[in-house]
Amino acid sequence: MRLFRTALLTAATAGLAVTVLAPTSAAAAPTPAPVLPKFLTAGELPPSLTPWTAGPVRRGAPQEGSVCTAETVPASGTRYRDFRTELDTQARQTITVATTTARAAKLAADLRTSLETCLDRLKEQDPGLEGEAFYHGGIDIEEGAHLYSIDTSYPEVGSTDIGLYSVGRDGRAVTVVEWGQMGELDGAPLEGFRKTTRTAVARLY
Repeated sequence: MRLFRTALLTAATAGLAVTVLAPTSAAAAPTPAPVLPKFLTAGELPPSLTPWTAGPVRRGAPQEGSVCTAETVPASGTRYRDFRTELDTQARQTITVATTTARAAKLAADLRTSLETCLDRLKEQDPGLEGEAFYHGGIDIEEGAHLYSIDTSYPEVGSTDIGLYSVGRDGRAVTVVEWGQMGELDGAPLEGFRKTTRTAVARLY
């Protein structure tokens, strides 16, 4: 009888040890870091007469520039990278990771609306501004991407600027790519920008 009780006590003690140690081992397991979407590199921008230079990736929504989407891009979950050349051509990629795919889809739709209404809003703010805006179609990549151009000018001073814009989404990640320089749409690398947009969305995940 004493041996039977001893065996039960030993088994109970062993079971308790397993019960106590198991949660400790689980708690010690490291939490994997979330996978962040990847940004474009300088070499993936449309070809330019002088090389592109890529800036650092920064957290939060851009504080300057991005006049068409500044009020739509949230600071939370957003990072961006600026690019430039020696000939005053500039570009920017902004990536936002939403908390759900539904919110990402809404953000992408809101960004498209911001681009589609941007020229009218700019004209309201500056009555001397003239311009044209065009939608250049979609790209069949992941959840889709869409291209736009906005051509603006100040006739009184003779200056013209052309901007190319795109919005794309892959799951919870939404990206906006912007490209701009002095000139008109005829001199803008629209097909090169289309390729850059496809690469930008494909590189998100």
